[in-house]
Amino acid sequence: MTAAVREAAVDRKTNETDIKISLVLDTGAQAEQAISIDTGIGFLDHMYHALAKHARWSLALSCKGDLHIDDHHTAEDTAIALGMAFKKALGEPRGIRRFGHAYCPLDEALARAVVDVSGRPYATVDLGLKRERIGALSCEMIPHVLHSFITAAGLTVHVDVLRGDNDHHRAEAAFKALAVALREAVSRTGSNDIPSTKGVL
Repeated sequence: MTAAVREAAVDRKTNETDIKISLVLDTGAQAEQAISIDTGIGFLDHMYHALAKHARWSLALSCKGDLHIDDHHTAEDTAIALGMAFKKALGEPRGIRRFGHAYCPLDEALARAVVDVSGRPYATVDLGLKRERIGALSCEMIPHVLHSFITAAGLTVHVDVLRGDNDHHRAEAAFKALAVALREAVSRTGSNDIPSTKGVL
């Protein structure tokens, strides 16, 4: 029996952003991966593309935001909406590994991510970025994007960049490590068990 595909759509509109997301957590053997990202911020698109690619998601994400003000609302709101979509697509966390971890390098940079699909939002993010901006994205927004996604998704996550000289490499390695850790955490075990001694997550 083929397991149901875990997927969700989220439309989130505020006075600051208009976001549409379609997310499929299960691609590969069952479905071909498709990724389309358009936030209006090139480096943010690049990070979401890396996250989706290495998590093996199919993701369509578009945002029309108030970029004439700055990058904050677009970056934060897309991360919140993506976290909402992830949580909705996952549904009741039954029959999954729950925990995942990964180390991902990008040239001289090395990042580590540890994930618990706990239902208790908590994020520790230490990227050690030094530049003011990467492309059109403020470096201060990069950890905030991760925090916002993690909180909205109801995850416990620790992301650290252990070494690296180039901020582009440091940021991208972090998103890739998070992607691989998420892929492991939500992978199916073949059981119908809720992976908690409490019997609920």
